[in-house]
Amino acid sequence: MLIVKFLVSIAGATMLLLFAVRLVRTGIERSFGSSFQRLMTGQNGGVKASLVGLGLAVVLQSSAAVALLTSGFAAGGLIAFGTGLAIVLGGDLGSALIIQVLSFELAWLVPVLLTVGGWLFVKAEQKSFRQAGRIIMGVALILISLQFLRDAMDPIRDSAFLPAISEYLDEDHITAFLVGAALAFMMHSSVAAILMCVTLVQIDAISFAAGLSLVLGANLGSAFIPVWLTRGMAAPARRIVFANLALRGTWAIVVLFTADTALNSGLLRADYGGQMLITSHIGFNASLLVLALPICALLQAPFVWLLPDNEGNAVPQALSRPTTVLDPASFGTPTQALASLKLELLRMTELVEAMFSPVMDLYMNAEKNQIRAVQSLDREVNSCLTKIRTFVAGLPVEMIEKKNGRAARDMLEYAVRLETAGDVVAERLMVLAGDLRRTRSTFSKEGWRELTKMHESILCNLRLASNVLISEDLESARLLNVEKTEIKRAERNSRKRHYRRLQSGQVQSFASSDIHLETLRAFRDFNSNIAAVATPILYANGQLLETRLIEEMPDWHKQE
Repeated sequence: MLIVKFLVSIAGATMLLLFAVRLVRTGIERSFGSSFQRLMTGQNGGVKASLVGLGLAVVLQSSAAVALLTSGFAAGGLIAFGTGLAIVLGGDLGSALIIQVLSFELAWLVPVLLTVGGWLFVKAEQKSFRQAGRIIMGVALILISLQFLRDAMDPIRDSAFLPAISEYLDEDHITAFLVGAALAFMMHSSVAAILMCVTLVQIDAISFAAGLSLVLGANLGSAFIPVWLTRGMAAPARRIVFANLALRGTWAIVVLFTADTALNSGLLRADYGGQMLITSHIGFNASLLVLALPICALLQAPFVWLLPDNEGNAVPQALSRPTTVLDPASFGTPTQALASLKLELLRMTELVEAMFSPVMDLYMNAEKNQIRAVQSLDREVNSCLTKIRTFVAGLPVEMIEKKNGRAARDMLEYAVRLETAGDVVAERLMVLAGDLRRTRSTFSKEGWRELTKMHESILCNLRLASNVLISEDLESARLLNVEKTEIKRAERNSRKRHYRRLQSGQVQSFASSDIHLETLRAFRDFNSNIAAVATPILYANGQLLETRLIEEMPDWHKQE
């Protein structure tokens, strides 16, 4: 019975730890996620790139999250191999540093964090304050989970069960190494796995030698996580995570046998505590970064050979991308018809994203042919709407039940909104880009930063809208609707700051005033159109009010 209680307690503490780490990461991604691309893709030097990776890992509390972000940008051609590998290696060091912070005795801080974080998350209206509350609550839950983990060890510490396991791991460092790798991979969090190992050493549940082997194995297991999660991505993305796995695995094995030799010879004592284990973990990652940083770019050639681009099997773009998936001559079953509509909408969304993505680049330096190329995509978007309208109009009445008919109409309405979003880019933003080119006007630094941040946020919302379209997930739909409100708030605040700059007499703000204000309005309209995919889902689940007007007029108004 004692063993069962121990296992249940350990499982509960572990799940709380994983949830808390995820809570912190989610809050940070929702607050700053739109800025990650600009931060990561703007680095060229290996040292600067590794520092960016270190900072992101400290913020996200996950080296795997940094590796996934890097892989995604590498797949899109936005990050070179050497730069991406440097970011990932820096992320591993940042993850090690956050373990040092979380290992301090901070139990006294938990009530304060719960009070402040809970109040911000529940009471605050602004997104930034709510997400700050989420982050603070997550940190508090991490500290609580670590205390739960320590408490779970108390009943079993004096039993024969734990010393037997500790003795076995102490004698067989290779097994301990493999157990640590499996633990980190199964938990999908190196921070959580290593914090658990450190806690076990701190309470004398296992020896330092066994803990060191577990931690070295956890470093290997954490490198497997992004390899597994990127298995379906393009070769440029997988090369970075495989290179990180090769470097981390090789160095972990070298350090394991070196430490084993040092322990056997007495150069390294076996009675160190948890702090020494954390120091060893930081030293492992720091030494790997120092050794590997000079050769990051040189590793590209062998990994290109190991993971080629597979160009021989590539299908010509004209053949691989059909103009439409809709066939009015063959609707199929109602389920097939709705699936075809959804695929066509997804293609339409991709076209709109391709139009909107280069807007800020074209504002910076646009040529006439580039503007015309974006505007030509609007004709494809209009063609998609025509095909969707024709397909929905031709659906036989007898094959569309009430529910399916409503779903088809909702998708047609969203197609209209997407077409309108395309018009916003082609007929408003591209015209403004041409005006900037013709008048050679420039924005103030503050104004440009506001527009860039808003553009990045809308791109994130556009990708979230695609996920909502496919998954029809209620929580994602709610998040998209919240982000719609945040864009409205950002547009309003930027307009106010722009007026203040005009009042202060900034010349650049006067020269680009009309374009700045019209861009803000166009961004807001574009975002409102793409966020419309969430409306049917929210309405069907009772998550929308019929009106924002109050039910009755105040008595004082009636008396007037």
